Amino acid sequence: MRFQKIASAILTTSMIAFAQQSLVNFSHIEHLSERIFLSGDSVNIIRIYADYPSYKWVDAGNEGITCVDDVARTAVAYLRHYELTKNIQSKTKAKEFLKFVLKLQAEDGQFYNFIYADHSINREGKTSFKSFGWWAARGVWCFGLGYRIFEKEDPQFAATLRKGIEKTFIHIDTILQQYGKKREISGYTIPQWLLYESGSDATTELVLGLTEYYKATADTNVKLYIEKLCDGMMLMQNGDSRTYPFGLHRSWETMWHAWGNGQTQALAEAGRVLKNNKMVVSAQREADGFYSRLLINGFKREFDVADSSKHREFEQIAYDIRPIVIGLVRLYEATNDKKYLTMAQIAGSWFFGNNAVKAQMYDPSTGRCFDGIHSYTEYNKNSGAESTIEALNAIIELEQYDKTAEFTKYKRVKNGETEIYLFAIFSIGSDEMGLVLDKTQGSVSILQGKRLSEFKKNTK
Repeated sequence: MRFQKIASAILTTSMIAFAQQSLVNFSHIEHLSERIFLSGDSVNIIRIYADYPSYKWVDAGNEGITCVDDVARTAVAYLRHYELTKNIQSKTKAKEFLKFVLKLQAEDGQFYNFIYADHSINREGKTSFKSFGWWAARGVWCFGLGYRIFEKEDPQFAATLRKGIEKTFIHIDTILQQYGKKREISGYTIPQWLLYESGSDATTELVLGLTEYYKATADTNVKLYIEKLCDGMMLMQNGDSRTYPFGLHRSWETMWHAWGNGQTQALAEAGRVLKNNKMVVSAQREADGFYSRLLINGFKREFDVADSSKHREFEQIAYDIRPIVIGLVRLYEATNDKKYLTMAQIAGSWFFGNNAVKAQMYDPSTGRCFDGIHSYTEYNKNSGAESTIEALNAIIELEQYDKTAEFTKYKRVKNGETEIYLFAIFSIGSDEMGLVLDKTQGSVSILQGKRLSEFKKNTK
């Protein structure tokens, strides 16, 4: 008995100590990382896949061993970690990843994506050819953030990043030649001046990079780029809190998918920086009308807003969750409305068991995030680069406002609907909290204490 009490005391003490530590663990990212010699310089890359149970590197078949898609987002994670914690090692790591992305940019400003095992560039693959699309947008994202952070601390390297961003302007100019041109599909407006014509999803990461660059430069041409691209993204929004499809931003044409659909993140941040209330209101419209429904009823994979027969609930992945988490954090920063931070915490709890399979997807002790949820009973224990990077990016942003990691404790215990309300009740350790959408008013509320007790009594 005495031994049990001592063991229990030790365990309790260690749990308290762990709770006070950061949940951000780069160990798995470091395991996936490799330092290589590329085009006359040493750079860092990140291997793409790692399979359970050994978590040894697995190549991406004919695509290659690493890609801008993952390395750029890794750089973003290390840059934000450095900015928020002043961890010098994170700044050093970020620079080495940024150097790889610079090597994959062509002289004309476009980007390749993959390299092969012999460190040659994959120039022809359909996921790697030189272009100005997904991987270019991520390149601009990490360059913009990197330039802002390194501008004063390493001006020479910052100048290289700036040159990389400015090389892309000709391609943004080309896209924006279509500004104002639209078409219709099934009654939905399709702007023609986004990446891939109507790629609102990919355009978000381009806007994130341009916004970071604008913070550092106040470049009026870049401001115009951001405004025009955001105009297109906002045209891809339909409905509101009370009307279908509830304020979501479509991803491409009439499709919505969860992965990478970061319009609220981009619009809230750009709106705050540019003091453009229209952008912030658009982000609020998605958060109030659509994100609230996802948090109450559970996440979805994709659906066609014009054809209800085209929908999928699974697979659900970390890349679905990060845009929602950080979008809500940025909306909190833009509005100072704490309900958005609480909603971000609910979304972030997906990583810690508040999900369809009730599995902890991110492990702070190893730094691994599992690759996805297949169904209500199955999940993928592999842990590749994208899953881990996206988890870390979300958790880094949550931790700056949630030092005691309350978001890890959220568990949905009930959800329901009445004529007026759509709601979910969450346990938070020994406490409870309610997320309530008033369908008649279109308002979202966070209820606790007496207000929650009254609400529960009235909705039995």
